[in-house]
Amino acid sequence: MAKLPNPRLPLPALDSDVVFTLAEGTSIWRVYRTAGSHPGNWSTFRRYGPVGTGRFDHHEPPAHDDPVRGILYGALDAPGAVVEAFQDGRLIDRFHDAPWLACFALELNAPTLDLRGTWSTRAGASQAIASGPRGRARAWSREIYAASASVVGLTYASAMTGTSTNVALYERAAASIPARPRLHIPLSHPGLESALNRIAQRFGYGMR
Repeated sequence: MAKLPNPRLPLPALDSDVVFTLAEGTSIWRVYRTAGSHPGNWSTFRRYGPVGTGRFDHHEPPAHDDPVRGILYGALDAPGAVVEAFQDGRLIDRFHDAPWLACFALELNAPTLDLRGTWSTRAGASQAIASGPRGRARAWSREIYAASASVVGLTYASAMTGTSTNVALYERAAASIPARPRLHIPLSHPGLESALNRIAQRFGYGMR
């Protein structure tokens, strides 16, 4: 199993060959909670962090409300967003903490560091950055954030679906977020039940 060591400085340059630009118009899907410990809305960059479930939270520990740093997680497809949101319990819970599904289109190009390629290995990490210990991944995210202001987030392979691409957008990407989403619907909506059930069956999740 690939190991994920702590960051080794200095990091390799974040040149154009390791930057994946999420083009203007790219659809970002996300599931977020409107209740619970850290409620938000479809366009919220979570300012409180780092939290244990946030793989790439770039906030400096200990956890606190950060006036500068914020993070927004999403995926490039709906199944990826749903499976990632409920990975810890492997149960798509349509009611607890009132989760919603949102999809929005980026209004500007968003250059991200592509963690799916060779950069992670060259930097001294591995592809385990997307699946290994979250605390180590957060340390890498903090160093990446500090190393280059030219990237507004990270692109990485979903460790849960095997096919989806996930994104972790820093607050630097705020200008790319539109005023209105393309889709915005509670997971408890009856019209989503069959689609969510198909996702649950496909990935071996439960659903309620």
